[in-house]
Amino acid sequence: MQLADKVVIVTGSATGIGAAIARRAAAEGARVVIHGLEADLAREVAAEIAARHGPARAVVHVEELSNPGCAARLVDLAVATFGRLDGLVNNAAIVASADLASTTRELFERIMAVNVLVPLELTRAALPHLRATRGSVLNIGSVNAHCGEPNLLPYSLSKAALQAATRNLGDTLFREDGVRVNQVNPGWVLTENEIARKRQQGLDDDWPGRVGPQFAPSGRLIAPEEIAAVVVTFLSDQCGPVSGQVCDLEQYPLLGRNPPKTIQPAKPG
Repeated sequence: MQLADKVVIVTGSATGIGAAIARRAAAEGARVVIHGLEADLAREVAAEIAARHGPARAVVHVEELSNPGCAARLVDLAVATFGRLDGLVNNAAIVASADLASTTRELFERIMAVNVLVPLELTRAALPHLRATRGSVLNIGSVNAHCGEPNLLPYSLSKAALQAATRNLGDTLFREDGVRVNQVNPGWVLTENEIARKRQQGLDDDWPGRVGPQFAPSGRLIAPEEIAAVVVTFLSDQCGPVSGQVCDLEQYPLLGRNPPKTIQPAKPG
């Protein structure tokens, strides 16, 4: 198992990519701190892990990450419960639709606080423990960091900033503390939240089957479990000395491609 006996914090792990990472980490031998804002969903993930891998394999922390002191409380919970900390996955993020005209200062500052400042605070709080275990940090970014869609301006800027932080800390923390920092940038992933967003935009439940080949050459969107498989490898000792790297996880080359995400119309009848 890739993460045998390791302890990993996964933020935003009550749903979506974060939940898939928590499940995969537990399956690979890790003990996991589940974090989220939806207490019932977070407990469901922890209960599933307990049922499959044992009752002492997951603990839940429900709190808004931008609250003062939350980062320290999350790290303290991991160490108090499991005795150590080997990995931190900064997955939680705000995804909000906004373009240049609709991006207010309040919205921009809120997105940057959660998507950039919180990962830095968590990394700082976790560093003494990760230094002791020669652990690692894995940031979840987005391919939008490279340019972004017109209606995802502040989100895209936040992911670009996180990517720069990964490059910076991946060098400095590895050289000075032996702690690796890497990042994966998922493309279009079929999460529960993505399904809900498209439903709010007026699409029917069959829209994933009508995504065009320019976005899904395989004929389907990427699954959260496929992102989780790569994340676990980055967290594991098998990653060796790799640090400061950003891995784009999409179905096609990104350079030269930035078409709008369109859904084919439903067939009549």
